[in-house]
Amino acid sequence: MSRTPLRRVSQGSLFAVSTTDPEQSGLNFLAAHVAELADEAENLQGNAEALKTLSESLATFNESFASWLYVMNMNALTTDWLQAPTDASFELAKRRTERDALAAMEAMQQAKAAAAAAREAELTKTMEQTEMDITYAGLTTTTASVAASKTGVKKKPGKPKLTAKEKRERSIEIEKVISCLPLEFRGSDPNLRRNMEGVIEGLLNAPAQTAKLTDLISPPDLSQARVNKCLIALVNRKVVQKNSSTGTVLYHWQGI
Repeated sequence: MSRTPLRRVSQGSLFAVSTTDPEQSGLNFLAAHVAELADEAENLQGNAEALKTLSESLATFNESFASWLYVMNMNALTTDWLQAPTDASFELAKRRTERDALAAMEAMQQAKAAAAAAREAELTKTMEQTEMDITYAGLTTTTASVAASKTGVKKKPGKPKLTAKEKRERSIEIEKVISCLPLEFRGSDPNLRRNMEGVIEGLLNAPAQTAKLTDLISPPDLSQARVNKCLIALVNRKVVQKNSSTGTVLYHWQGI
């Protein structure tokens, strides 16, 4: 009967170490390694406990956040939001728009009224200046006219006879001129419009369409003040040209 021969003992085995190093007999040489392993195991346990605490914190936060989202969702489904636009809101917006439009219209009307007042003031100023310019010439011409009427030497020429076509063209031209004048001459004051038509007729019927202020006076309707006011409006619109270079104030018809 054969027997298996014994193997040589490994140099790194516990038996070999215990036989070669008497101070590390048995398992004493493992004490340092076991202590290091215990420290690492303790560190591992601490890290595992920290992970457990973090997991519990996350679970608590998720539960609280989920509860808050649920409450917000239920609140949105069950609460009436009073700030949402209603029919009353649209009606209020419509009224506000109408009020703003009315305010803008009133502001525009006030601006137009201010502009009209400014034009009226300018017209009055020009009228006063013109009256001062023609005072002397008007008085002289009036005196001469009175003397001529007494002696019967000279009379104002009568209106020329016009055909139906010429009258129609004359009426269209007068209407075109009046439409360019201020509102008071366009119909707000019928008497002033009639006076303006008479002044324009006098200028168009005058020789070479040039006349003096006194030539256009025709009492009681066309007084000197009314004729002067109409001439000032026509001069401002450049329909009539004023010329006083000869010493006598003459008005030349220019047209539109």
